[in-house]
Amino acid sequence: MARKQKRFVVYTEGMGMSQVKILMDRYTGVHYLFFSDCNAGGLTPLLDSAGRPIIGKPEEDDGCDDEE
Repeated sequence: MARKQKRFVVYTEGMGMSQVKILMDRYTGVHYLFFSDCNAGGLTPLLDSAGRPIIGKPEEDDGCDDEE
């Protein structure tokens, strides 16, 4: 049986209790910035200089509904 891919590609950098993650939605191609520090965090789409969301090339739909 083939393994299902997760919905998001995650790039992480962290030091201590703080983490910064860039997530790319495999279906839509939209990139998000996630920041967490101890018990607080936030998520926002990454924007270009014109204020539009940064969109990469989405992957083909593989029928996956797993999310990270």
